[in-house]
Formats: sequence, C-alpha cells, structure tokens
Amino acid sequence: MEKMELLYQKYCREEFDEKGMLVKFQPVVPEDFNFAYDCVDYIADHQPDRRAMVWCDDKGHERTFSFEDMRRWSNRTANYFLSQGIKKGDMVMVILKRHYQFWFTILALHKIGAVIIPATNLLTKKDVIYRVNAADVAAIVCTADGEVSHAVEEAEPEFGAPVKKFLVHGGREGWHDFDRELEGYSPELERIPNKSADPMLLYFTSGTTGYPKMVIHNYAYPIGHIITARHWHNVVPDGLHLSVADTGWGKAVWGKLYGQWLCGAGVFVYDFDKFTPKDLLHKIEQYRITTFCAPPTIYRFFIKEGMEGYDLSSLVYATTAGEALNPEVYNRFLEYTGLKLMEAFGQTETTVQLANLVGSTPKPGSMGRPSPLYDIAVVDSDGQPVSTGDVGEIVIRADRENPPTGLFMGYYRDGEKTLEAWHDGYYHTGDTVWQDEDGYYWYVGRTDDVIKASGYRIGPFEIESVLMEHPAVLECAVTGAPDPIRGTVVKATIVLMKGYEATPELTKELQDYVKHQTAPYKYPRIVEYVESLPKTLSGKIRRVELKEGRQPQG
Repeated sequence: MEKMELLYQKYCREEFDEKGMLVKFQPVVPEDFNFAYDCVDYIADHQPDRRAMVWCDDKGHERTFSFEDMRRWSNRTANYFLSQGIKKGDMVMVILKRHYQFWFTILALHKIGAVIIPATNLLTKKDVIYRVNAADVAAIVCTADGEVSHAVEEAEPEFGAPVKKFLVHGGREGWHDFDRELEGYSPELERIPNKSADPMLLYFTSGTTGYPKMVIHNYAYPIGHIITARHWHNVVPDGLHLSVADTGWGKAVWGKLYGQWLCGAGVFVYDFDKFTPKDLLHKIEQYRITTFCAPPTIYRFFIKEGMEGYDLSSLVYATTAGEALNPEVYNRFLEYTGLKLMEAFGQTETTVQLANLVGSTPKPGSMGRPSPLYDIAVVDSDGQPVSTGDVGEIVIRADRENPPTGLFMGYYRDGEKTLEAWHDGYYHTGDTVWQDEDGYYWYVGRTDDVIKASGYRIGPFEIESVLMEHPAVLECAVTGAPDPIRGTVVKATIVLMKGYEATPELTKELQDYVKHQTAPYKYPRIVEYVESLPKTLSGKIRRVELKEGRQPQG
C-alpha cells in the first residue's frame, strides 16, 4: 500500500479543504516521463504480484494479470514490434475492442516511443482510408473479430504507403499472426529514452461536422489522469474499477489504464460483443466491483432492467460522463443503490475539466465544478467573462507553447483548426454552460447547437432531458428549425418506445409536458418521429444532419 501511495505522489502536489476535497493540484512531470516504464514497470519492481487487471469475455474465458505480467507481455510485444521495423515516432493504429492484447500493445508502443492511434472496430473502408492517409499510419494492429479487418483489406489499395498489418485472434494471408508470433520474443527490454513533450497518443475526434480532427497528446498526459482516478472515480489500491468503454475511445484510457494504475488500483475488463444490462449487472455482482463508471445511457438501461435482483453491495462509488446526466436517472439510481452518481465533463482534447470530486455534494444534473488541474473560465462570443446564470463557452487559459499537463498538443497536421480552437490565451472547448451561485456548472450544448429563437438562447439538452422523462420517448434530439415568423423554432426529433404510435395527440401531450416542466417558450413547436437518429461512430447524435433536413436511416 505504501509503495502505491508513494507512486502517484511522485507526480503531483495536492492540497485539500477541511472537507477533504481536492482544491489544488500541481503536476510534477519529469523531463523523461514514460507511463509504461515509470508506472507499470515501477510497480512490477516493488510489488510484482499486485493485481493490474481482471479480464473476462462473454464466452466464459477469464484471465488475471499482475503488474509483472503486464511488464513481461509489454516487453515481448515491444521486442516483437521492433523486430518488424516499428520505431520511435511511427504512427500505429490499434483496433482491438476490449481484448487484453490492447494493454500489451499500448504499453509496448509507449516503451518504443511510437504513437498509438486507438480506433473503433466500427470503422468502414472509407474511415480506414482517411485515417491511414491523414496520419501516415505505418502499422495496424487489428482484431479478427467482426468486419473491421476486412475493411482494412478493402482499403489497402488506396493507402498512400505500405502498412504493416498484425491480426489478433487469428491468422490470415497478408497479416502477421500477433498471438502466435509474440510468444517467441524476450520479456526483457532495455529502456528506450523519450521526452515528456514527445507525442504519445492520437485520437480521431468524432466531430458532428466535417472530417474527424486528430487530437495528439504527449507523454505527460497520463499524469493529468491522477485526478480522474483518485479524485473522481475514487479508486483504491486494492479495489477493482470498471469503466464501460471500448478501447477505441478516449474514455478507455481515462478509466481502464492511466490514472487507475498510477494509483495502484486494479481494472476490470468485460470483453463483450453486445451490451446486455443483466450480463453487466451480473459481472459487477460476481467480481465484486468496487468503483464503477459508465455513461448515463448504461444507467438508464440498468434502471429499465430492474436492479433489485442483484447484489451490488460491493459498489462503494459510482460516476458518470460521456453525455449529460438526466436528473431522473440520478434519482432512480440513488433509490436503488444508495449511491450518488458523481458526474464529470471532459473532452478527447483534455482530462477531466469539470467534476463532482470526492468530498463534494453533487447537484443532480450538474457537471460539478472546475478541476484544480485547469484554469477555467466561461466567456461570451467576444471572449468576455459572463455573469452568474448566463450562458457562455467553457475555455481553459493555456499557452500553446507550454500547455498544462493533460491538455492536448494541438490538432495534428492542422494548424488552422488548432488556431480556431486555441487563441488569445484560451483553448475554446466549443461547449456551453451556465454557472450557478455555488459555482456548479450546468451543460447547455455545443456552441453550434445553441438555438436562438424569438430572442432567447435555448440549449437543447434541457429540453431533451425533459422529453427523456416521458415514457413514450426512447431517444430524442432537439435542434433549431427555420421559421418564417420567428426565424428559428425548437424542433424535437424523437424515437418512440415500443408500444407508442406517432399521433397528433401524442405530439400535443409531449409539447404540453415540456411546457409544464420548463419555461414554456422552450417547448418544441415541431415534433418529428423517426426510427433512429443519425450518429457519429462514437454514438453522438449528428444534429447537423437533423438541421439540414436529411432523413435519418431507419
């Protein structure tokens, strides 16, 4: 235990208030910091048998890895990649779902000094071509499960340069057999030097307009996630933390890697193909999960499933992020478990920006208050601070030449986009909020999503939250629609629950419901019913398609 406390304390200075809540956080970043060597291998040196990960899949397989296991497997993987010509600075796209080989691979690439590009297995041929050519990808590590490896093969003739291909869970012509070939490599590796300012990790953002941007982070980035794990997830060294996330998304390194292991905590990985609420609830029960994080959608499914028949007594803390939290979900989960959902907000470009940190009292529906890691402000379109209660954009005071730990380096190969988001001493998040008198932040929407109707600025989330409380509504998206008299009116695009039919009577009922739950001027004057909503690969609703009047595909 003492060694684990000393590890994370090496990389930060903290101060707490009288309630024990973090109020100051100063990262301590060595010039040559490398998470794989300085966290994983450090723990392996001092407590080799400490549990790093419990992994299981939906087919009954299970494996437990110690930190010594992770050191040896990552060293083997690094030696394997080096033998295949992968070197420092190379871009390597990794599409491994929730397979444990992802952890071998990301640690190995960190040790080599190559840049990992985690990606989802939902990529199509077109997605693969764009990513490979935009980032000059040198190698792809891919799962044989599903269609994505075939999408890579179909895309290959359009790659700008040769790409090395490694396949997990099966061999095939034209691919290296990762699992078979890895076995013969040494578990010893001499440290390969790097600088903390070197690029380490790149994500393609799931933007709602245009092509995805490339967000690049350096080797200091993991240290920013000490706050994520210790002060938001509230992990403990001998606990077992579960964050629901595919490794293709940034949330995976938030909840399945950096902060948790810097704090010496174990992570739990459930490798499933199709999410089933009862299966995940059973895993929490079976493996005695202590801390849990998932987007609000997962909690909604838990509530609809019914949680009474499960022993969730091992859970001591629950958190949520990824989309704004509906107060109804908060209240129902509290009734079932006695746990208050602690919401937070961040982006692919950052670590946690706003959070209900350990020791704070959450307000249902609020994202909490600013993380001590960042200097955050809320400004208007002219960059001026807004008053309490007024809507503004979240910005982070930051020098691009010397960004704070946890903030991205910029958009790779896109200076224009970087300058659009990062200027006048601020990184502009593009997300709007309002702040109450207690300093809590409440989400409004993306800057492009704010609806200006009849002189009012209306955030879509508040209306969506109200609609989601109605039993007829499964999913919904609120946008602005052109109107000859008012200029713009509020429009709701709705997917109905089974058993409900789109009728004028239901439309009137929903409109009245919104009028009674929030300010009447916010009610949707237009209601459209669809079979499904257009979404990005990461599941975010593409409001731009709804604004443009494109019909969602059923």
